[in-house]
Amino acid sequence: MSAVITGLESVIQNPPGCLKAKRIGLLSNPASVDTRYRHASQLISEAFPGQLRALFGPQHGIRGEKQDNMVESGNEWEPALDIPVFSLYGAVRSPTPEMLREIEVLVVDIQDVGTRVYTFIQSLALCMEACVQSGITIVVLDRPNPLGGVAVEGPLLRQEFRSFVGLCPLPLRHGLTVGELARLYADLWIQGCAVEVIPMEGWRRDMMFTHTGLPWVMTSPNMPTMDTALVYPGQVILEGTNLSEGRGTTRPFEIFGAPFIQPHKLAAALKVHKIPGIVFREAYFEPAFHKWTGQLCGGLQLHVADASLFRPLFTTVAILREVMDMYPGQFAWRPPPYEYEYEKLPVDIILGGDELRLMLAAGASAQEIESSWQKEQEEFKRFKQAYHLYQ
Repeated sequence: MSAVITGLESVIQNPPGCLKAKRIGLLSNPASVDTRYRHASQLISEAFPGQLRALFGPQHGIRGEKQDNMVESGNEWEPALDIPVFSLYGAVRSPTPEMLREIEVLVVDIQDVGTRVYTFIQSLALCMEACVQSGITIVVLDRPNPLGGVAVEGPLLRQEFRSFVGLCPLPLRHGLTVGELARLYADLWIQGCAVEVIPMEGWRRDMMFTHTGLPWVMTSPNMPTMDTALVYPGQVILEGTNLSEGRGTTRPFEIFGAPFIQPHKLAAALKVHKIPGIVFREAYFEPAFHKWTGQLCGGLQLHVADASLFRPLFTTVAILREVMDMYPGQFAWRPPPYEYEYEKLPVDIILGGDELRLMLAAGASAQEIESSWQKEQEEFKRFKQAYHLYQ
């Protein structure tokens, strides 16, 4: 038996008044399942007969089939339920009034991975804005933050670097659940949104996903395992470089490298940093697609030995420091576009500011860079407690 009961399971077991006799829309993807792997659309259509009128899909499609960023999905029809499927990662990223016309309540059941740049929480914010305009209630079925709800890492997003990988001033690793984020959004940035969170039962802030007893389903094509989610808050920065972040391999984000990297030298250089909770293993790979397709890349695989000690963002900053020092003529920042931003550098919108790139260019150490965001990181840690649903 699962240690945690998700919002989805709670709403099926004890249907709330806010859904009774209401026309329902559902934002979900393949990870929106119960402990028996039954999908939210099936469960809601059975529990509320005739009420489910539309499905909404985030990035990668409602079926999770789109591999890369900026690969759009179109609107379609769900034959099993005989209702429309509207894409929120295609011609639009915010639901239009026409999409919302047939519903009175938008249910959101999305598994986040605890990192600001994961676009599902941007889709939540945009849905909340659209629902305010259309007078529609949002009901968020809460799920665990796979990284737990205690640790916070990284600087807060700067307003001038807002994008589809960051709409609100959160740190990269935010330490909140989707339901808690919805409460924070409604209080601070999306005034007037009628939002109700169906909380989990049994989840504690110190729980990693492996402690929940819940099944892991790929949240997107390149988030296949919990191991991927652990390293993602740091390794996603590599999307803003010419290093392969492991897309096109069976271990995305856990493996990284490039044809010019000599694994043994990089591994030896990283030992100096004494990074806790992680083991670097020398690795070679040929990406089947994306950066360096079909070329032999040298690099490392990150094996998390102790998730409670591991600091993913600091780890990747240390990797960048060593790669930039060892290969100054070959390392490069990736140019735009990236997630519909066509002017700013991808690395800057991933971090939510240009401080990391500028400090690395000035020769700052990984330790100095981490220290630079400690103050606002600790302030956010205290600030977010007002939105906690779980202790």
